[in-house]
Amino acid sequence: MRLRCFPPGSLLLLGLCLSGRRGLASAPELRALAGRYRPKKIAVVGAGIGGTVAAYFLRKEFGAGVQVDVLEPGPVGGRLGTAQIGGDEYETGGSVLHPLNLHMKHFVEQLGLSQRRTVPSHMAIFDGEQIVFEESDWFIINFLRLLWHYGLNFLRMQIWVEGVMDKFMRIYQFQSFGYSFSSVERLLHALGGDEFLWMTNHTLDQAMQEAGFSQHFLNEVVTPIMKVNYGQSVKINAFVGAVSLAGADSGLWAVEGGNKLVCSGLLYHSKATLVPGKVTSITVKTRPSKTGGTVSMYEVSYTGQSGAAHSLYDIVFIATPLHPGKSDISFPNFSPPIPSHFSGRYHQTVATLVQGRLNTSYFGLHFSSDSRVSEVLMMEREGLAVHSVSSLDPVTVPQGYSRPPASQPKVWKVFSPAPLSEAQLGALFLSRDAVSETRWLAYPAYTTPRLLPPVVLHDRLYYLSGIEWAASAMEMSAIAARNAVLLAHHRWHGMEDRTDQEDLHTRLKNEL
Repeated sequence: MRLRCFPPGSLLLLGLCLSGRRGLASAPELRALAGRYRPKKIAVVGAGIGGTVAAYFLRKEFGAGVQVDVLEPGPVGGRLGTAQIGGDEYETGGSVLHPLNLHMKHFVEQLGLSQRRTVPSHMAIFDGEQIVFEESDWFIINFLRLLWHYGLNFLRMQIWVEGVMDKFMRIYQFQSFGYSFSSVERLLHALGGDEFLWMTNHTLDQAMQEAGFSQHFLNEVVTPIMKVNYGQSVKINAFVGAVSLAGADSGLWAVEGGNKLVCSGLLYHSKATLVPGKVTSITVKTRPSKTGGTVSMYEVSYTGQSGAAHSLYDIVFIATPLHPGKSDISFPNFSPPIPSHFSGRYHQTVATLVQGRLNTSYFGLHFSSDSRVSEVLMMEREGLAVHSVSSLDPVTVPQGYSRPPASQPKVWKVFSPAPLSEAQLGALFLSRDAVSETRWLAYPAYTTPRLLPPVVLHDRLYYLSGIEWAASAMEMSAIAARNAVLLAHHRWHGMEDRTDQEDLHTRLKNEL
């Protein structure tokens, strides 16, 4: 099922035109402040999409003179990863991008990357016994089937999601003009007012039922989308639910060669230094300044290839989640104290790649062996061990490539909440030539209500991953990184008029 998006308004097109154009966004202010002390060293902890986007924008905002170190113990890319199976590479982590993800589109163009060739796909929904909905090659047939099964719920969902997206797209215009926010709540409120804050503290099913959607539609359409995108039910918060439904849209795309190439490209483009090391602690240190008095700096301790080491920085960005299983960074000597772990946990999703023949009879007698279905989403049913089964295309799609029928051998990705047993794999596949399993703590376990983690942990210590507790996606991490860099720049130079401003629409009209 691929929802059709309504075209964004002229205001959003203006944001697109301005996005990425700002370059040295605060160049006039920087020239005016040329005599002031500027940071010499900045650290970024984590080399996933958030950390590498931060490094990219740090270079733009603070210029060539600052040293930017990115500390990362593993491969660049974080939760964007691939696995090799059958001689080809396949996405195992974040796999698709929305056509309105303007930061990611800009990065791909800036880095000389390209969008992966789109292969037509068909979706089906499985209730545990049989396929209850299956896409056709023909749009009019799909439309009539949706109308027959779900009435106007499907069209109304498009309008509901578009309303949320239309407000959220304001972030690109705000950031292109250099406005920043000191908390996730302030950012969301600037975009969608009290409505967005309400959505982060109420469940998706509550929001959609209040909007008049049927329980039948929630069970058969909305729940399977939540399960494949976030491994959870309609009890997640309504804001991330809307993001998930937008992720079922048409025009989804990916990067040729793998989405992780954006991270390595941004790191190279930023001219940052990659420091292979696991950060163990961050503490604040006081040092004498050349002009008299003292200056505070951050000592980042880490375990690297040559053992324990540490270095001092003017500004630090933490672009890795401060939660169990994700990091173990301590923050001694801070007042007030900074927790090593915020409340909540990250939800485990297991991605199992299988090269083999799918057992089409598992999905019922009416699921024909010559079906072109490439993705089966599961409803909420006791006894179902998986969330989805999807046919995968390699990260580099060759010319002339076409996806074979469901019954022929190919590579499938199975999402499940726990590792699959031999018996479970045997029920799903008639034959298996290769199997690769990746266990991800991929996104938060969304519960409501919930306080969102702060952006500012200390004077010049910033946290990027708090935005994930509103919604987790590659573009959300990019937005958080851009916001944090702008915030750090403005706070460093005392530019309060660029932070936490209300009624931004009026201000922007005046600037235009």
